[in-house]
Amino acid sequence: MLRQRNRELSILNTIAAALNHEVDLTQALDTALVSVAELFGLQTGWVFLLDAEGKSYLAAAQNLPPALADHPRRMGGTCTCLDDYAEGQLHDPQNITCSRLENLVVGTAGLRFHASIPLDAYGKPLGVLNVASTDWEELSADDLRLLYTVGDLVSIAVERARLFNRSVELGAVEERNRLAREIHDTLAQGLSAIALHIETADALLEAGADLERVQQAIQRALASTRTNLEEARRSVMDLRAAPLEGRNLGEALAKLAQDSVRKGRLDVRFEEIGSSHPLPPRVEIGLYRVAEEAVRNARRHAHARNITIQLVIQPERVELAIDDDGRGFDPSGIPEGHYGLIGINERVRLLGGTVELRSCIGEGTHFDIVVPLGGQA
Repeated sequence: MLRQRNRELSILNTIAAALNHEVDLTQALDTALVSVAELFGLQTGWVFLLDAEGKSYLAAAQNLPPALADHPRRMGGTCTCLDDYAEGQLHDPQNITCSRLENLVVGTAGLRFHASIPLDAYGKPLGVLNVASTDWEELSADDLRLLYTVGDLVSIAVERARLFNRSVELGAVEERNRLAREIHDTLAQGLSAIALHIETADALLEAGADLERVQQAIQRALASTRTNLEEARRSVMDLRAAPLEGRNLGEALAKLAQDSVRKGRLDVRFEEIGSSHPLPPRVEIGLYRVAEEAVRNARRHAHARNITIQLVIQPERVELAIDDDGRGFDPSGIPEGHYGLIGINERVRLLGGTVELRSCIGEGTHFDIVVPLGGQA
């Protein structure tokens, strides 16, 4: 009995220490899954979390069997453990037959059961942690009891990571407001200078001064106007830190598709797999800009009539695939006027992702963009 208690305390201490240093949600969940696998002798685990609207999404996964790992759709939607959790029937860890694999034979690695651990923090429902043993059998009562405490540790880590993210977002808002005030002051000074030049020209005209002096004052006013106009445009673009206008990436891409159809002779279709998974703002903004540029290029340069956009969100990465039926081009050399392709590559590179571009003259263009999510802030 004493040996068993020492083992349990050692496991809890190890997991608590590992989670204590994580403020990134993805990293915290990955750390939890790795720790549970190592300390309990388990192989497979995954975590469903609830978003702000109470919808579940796959937040992290480790060693899923091929039937699930290779088919993200099967990890979407509801299942037995999520239904039980939503109905308040999953109070304690339970061994559950995995409903996502019930009618599958190939690629299941023999998986039938998993233990489901409810995740709650301060009475707030967060989601479900699922783990399965290496021999795909039901876990013992002792392991289930210990996993209940592990679930509490994971829940606290999830809530702490979310609070940290919210504090970062609030800090970003405050910084944008500060920049807005500075820009306002800069533009006010510029407009004052323009007014001064115009007043000088007006005074010179009234005084009957030499026409060349009047023209010089007007030219200075025009030059200042152009400079400040360019500054205003640049500032507005820089401050558009939320081009999604309060939508998540999937909703924004769906609207982009609808708007593109409405504005031109285009059939733009959008499909999302793995909905509700929250993404870091910089990833959402960057990928939205990439899709926007790809659609613009397909319309203006490739003269495409049909475009498909597919967004696949998984715990460890997000994939964006864009296809068009335009006239295509030779990828070995960027055609003149296709500077948008350079911008797409640059945006994805800054996100730490990769771009695969396939195109052939007369056969359209395909983009496959992959951005890793681990450690994104």
